[in-house]
Amino acid sequence: MKEPLYRKSIFTIAALFLVYSFLVFVMLQLESGAPNARITSVQDGVWYAIATLTTVGYGDLVPVTYGGRMLGFVFLLSSLGIYGFVIGQITNVMRTVKENKAMGLNGTNFEGHVVIIGWNDFSQSVIAHLIAAGKKVAIITKDKRDIEIIREYYTADEAYTLYSDYNNFDLMEKSNIRKASIVFINLHDDTEKLVYVIDIKKHFSDLNYVVTLDNGNLKSTFHHAGVTYAISKNEISSKLLASYIYEPDVALFSEEIIAYAHSDDEYDMKQLQVKEGNPMAGMYYDKAFFDLKKESNVVLLGLVKMVEGKRKMLKNPEGSVIIEKGDYLVLLMDRQGQQRLKRLFHIEEGL
Repeated sequence: MKEPLYRKSIFTIAALFLVYSFLVFVMLQLESGAPNARITSVQDGVWYAIATLTTVGYGDLVPVTYGGRMLGFVFLLSSLGIYGFVIGQITNVMRTVKENKAMGLNGTNFEGHVVIIGWNDFSQSVIAHLIAAGKKVAIITKDKRDIEIIREYYTADEAYTLYSDYNNFDLMEKSNIRKASIVFINLHDDTEKLVYVIDIKKHFSDLNYVVTLDNGNLKSTFHHAGVTYAISKNEISSKLLASYIYEPDVALFSEEIIAYAHSDDEYDMKQLQVKEGNPMAGMYYDKAFFDLKKESNVVLLGLVKMVEGKRKMLKNPEGSVIIEKGDYLVLLMDRQGQQRLKRLFHIEEGL
């Protein structure tokens, strides 16, 4: 419940309690000295007040004086206001709970998910691919109208939505951002993104960040600001377009393998980490290459090793290179190959 509403409710309840306590006291003063009076003790007065407020009274205790009966009318008529107050408070609580849930104020327990700051058509397309690949997404938006749209597209198990100002970093904790695998900053222009990167890094310095750029010349600037991946939309689209012009089959294949495979006969590339207990840890690259192809019909394209805290890509390395725990395998596979890979080698996709 919102704090002002909570305080107002407590104050109202306390005021009503004091008013009715005073009325019970006056009732006792009026009735206690009257002949045949039946309301003569505090217990009688409280019972009469409660019975009258919650029902119309049981008739076991009734005032006999004129003043007592007038107070009885006050108790009886005010019961309508009490009912209205109670129903109103219940409605407010239910509305607040529903609103808090819709705006994401209850938080999420997602871990290893993708946090996307800013919602538009482009982020919607990105999220569609992420969810198809089995990734959970937390979306932070400052426009309430976006919340209903997002809820229409994704279930609560797929995507969590938080309504928040982008500079409210305390509220941003509701998205469990510290346990996210990466944060996609999806603001309007490159300047706004750069300023925001510098600001958010002050609060969440250890996270991976990715941005898309309209101006590819700003890549190095964003990398120096702490962005992990700065992607130029124009560079990617121009390379793909050129490929379609002079090698269309390669372009078609490239476009397919960078997207998620939706059917069993489609291929895509995945990166899988070699974790504790993986039989490929300590294996030569060429042996892993042939074993993967033979057992799972999966093609090992390269390795990613961590060197001095930075990722180093080894594309089609020498066969004598040793695969170590913590390395990432870059693989080409179809959906059936992925299932066989999980069963035989117990490795999962991810960063």
